[in-house]
Amino acid sequence: MDARLRLSVVVPVLNEAAGIRAALEALAPLRARGHEVIVVDGGSGDGTADIAAGLCDRVLSAPRGRAAQMNAGARAANGDMLLFLHADTRLPADFTIPDSAVWGRFDVRIDGRHPLLKVVACAMNLRSRLTGIATGDQAMFVRREVFPGFPEIALMEDVALSRLLKRLGKPKCVHERVLTSGRRWEAHGVLRTIFLMWRLRLLYFLGVSPEALARKYRR
Repeated sequence: MDARLRLSVVVPVLNEAAGIRAALEALAPLRARGHEVIVVDGGSGDGTADIAAGLCDRVLSAPRGRAAQMNAGARAANGDMLLFLHADTRLPADFTIPDSAVWGRFDVRIDGRHPLLKVVACAMNLRSRLTGIATGDQAMFVRREVFPGFPEIALMEDVALSRLLKRLGKPKCVHERVLTSGRRWEAHGVLRTIFLMWRLRLLYFLGVSPEALARKYRR
């Protein structure tokens, strides 16, 4: 990562005690090069915030909800570029965000044994290229001075933000791939999860409220 462009990596967490240490240790090389890591806890009951302390630049508390947590981290950030990273997603060891980038995302790989996960990742990357829509698994980034804030809705906050940012131009794609966990797909069934996510996105674009979609997502 080019040291001239200072990153603020914002990691929203909720009950991530099992994996937060490894997630933050993976970001230690970035911190060593002068970039910033902010963890925003949404009220974990498993000691996530205590584990994170000392492994990042600061730990914040915010109302539960990924959008609200990421917005809280963005408000506290000092970097030139905000990068929003899920706790179960790993950045590549070396990558470059162009100095000219206003916003964008990474290509993604999905970690898991099911052969369809490679297809899912390819579909995600292709969808983003065709639509200009990025999702949280793809480690979205945006210049701090133009960041409008995630719409604080129950679901689809990443899609909603992409719609806002598309007014500023097309997203830049970083081709060095992030690696995100396939646990959600494997736990609930890969095909079932694929169909659920496509159904939820279709309903969202048809105007169904994010609150109603969140209830369907949690079933």
